[in-house]
Amino acid sequence: MITKPKTHIFVCGSFRATGAQGVCHKKESAQLLQYLTEEAADRGLDDVMVSSTGCMKLCDHGPVVVVYPQGHWYKSVNESAADAILDAIENDSVAEEHLLVA
Repeated sequence: MITKPKTHIFVCGSFRATGAQGVCHKKESAQLLQYLTEEAADRGLDDVMVSSTGCMKLCDHGPVVVVYPQGHWYKSVNESAADAILDAIENDSVAEEHLLVA
């Protein structure tokens, strides 16, 4: 049976329909995707899904991470920011210092 996640974390993977890539992959978004996936599992966040996306066209702010259904957009996410984002998900709050759009 498929369980619908309570929270879905999207990590920009820089993929574009033209075959070109944006910038987030150059800023290690693939490693960030793996880190978030492993850290969510380590924390027992079974209701959190982590996925890669196509280019979000916010390259200057990458790597970009979006958390749904909360609708929080985060910029320049590294492992430290990822930890703060996961903390915020656990505490039903926002990692405000990393927000792209307040």
